[in-house]
Amino acid sequence: MTKVLYITAHPHDDTQSYSMAVGKAFIDTYKEKNTDHEVVHLDLYKENIPQIDVDVFSGWGKLQSGKGFDELSSEEKEKVARLGELVDQFVSFDKYIFVTPFWNFSFPPVMKAYIDAVSVAGKTFKYTAEGPVGLLTDKKALHIQARGGVYSEGPAADFEMGHRYLSIIMQFYGVPSFEGLFVEGHAAMPEKAQEIKENAIARAKDLAHTF
Repeated sequence: MTKVLYITAHPHDDTQSYSMAVGKAFIDTYKEKNTDHEVVHLDLYKENIPQIDVDVFSGWGKLQSGKGFDELSSEEKEKVARLGELVDQFVSFDKYIFVTPFWNFSFPPVMKAYIDAVSVAGKTFKYTAEGPVGLLTDKKALHIQARGGVYSEGPAADFEMGHRYLSIIMQFYGVPSFEGLFVEGHAAMPEKAQEIKENAIARAKDLAHTF
């Protein structure tokens, strides 16, 4: 069975967020088209996503030195175990849909924390004599992002660092197919906001049939 991880990083729902509205249109259509696929929604704002802090480094260091998991402190156990759960879940899925807003030229901090959690040597990539090699060579990914301005082209294109970052990460993991679906310009052109949203929803539904 194909497994799809629908990863959202937005504090608002589809009634308030353009990216979440387009994401919902995509995933609802995808589920209608692929009734035999398993789809799991991972709302990063409602999940425990540990940051890599002193407890994590300390816990990892103890394990690497040969100590057992039971020898970790309670804080180390909790954070290290949760990070392990997140990366194991991630690699067990076949397709990824990331849904984010465009904040300060990138995405919300919780998405970066999540990427840090699943960027684990031996899980999503490995080190070799020739350099790092991605291990997720049979996966597929999509990024849905709403941007108030226009960043896909023109003078502001170089400022876009959210989709660009995810694109580099997917390459690093070895993911061979990574697409972007953008809703942009609605804040810069408020008179066209509804049209922009509706067009993006239509594109999302079309893409859901072939993704």
